[in-house]
Amino acid sequence: MDRRGFLKTSASVIPTAVALQMLNERWAWAGAPDFASDLDVLNYALTLEYLEAAFYKQGNARSLVSGREAEYLLAIGADEQAHVDALSATIRKLGGAPVAAPNVDFGDAFKDREHFLKLSHTFENTGVHAYLGAAGSIKNKDVLQAAAGIYGVEARHAAIIGSLLKLKVDDGVFMGAMEKPKSKSDVLDAVKPFLRG
Repeated sequence: MDRRGFLKTSASVIPTAVALQMLNERWAWAGAPDFASDLDVLNYALTLEYLEAAFYKQGNARSLVSGREAEYLLAIGADEQAHVDALSATIRKLGGAPVAAPNVDFGDAFKDREHFLKLSHTFENTGVHAYLGAAGSIKNKDVLQAAAGIYGVEARHAAIIGSLLKLKVDDGVFMGAMEKPKSKSDVLDAVKPFLRG
């Protein structure tokens, strides 16, 4: 089967009501004027990546997980730091200035393994929704492709953490057939409790 045939077959199995809902959500999200430029999008993403990188650096230093779980969490932390480095370099390459890393406080997130993994799952899913929510504002195709690459990694992180937490498959490890975008204000409201100064 060729690509066109696959798409035609796939589209025919989506109920009309679901397809219309997906389109309505897409257009409502696309109209949000959250960002003035690609640099704004990049600095927004950088702020979130700073938060995640700091979270894993602090959490991994506590030795709350071991064995394979520790391997996963260390790899995720390294990915988040790589995102910080890549976004900072891209912002400079485009003639901008990277925002400063925020001060953070994760409260009782490192009380035990479960707290650490639950907040990790929340952060990773927030990252997925944030990248998707910002994608429609990106004008430069190279920036969009790079953001899509990070988006995919954040989704894999969320699935891994959901699996470690033994969450149910639907609405736990997998969050439905389509990811839902979140606006900049919704994402910032979600992470605001962890930002200081």
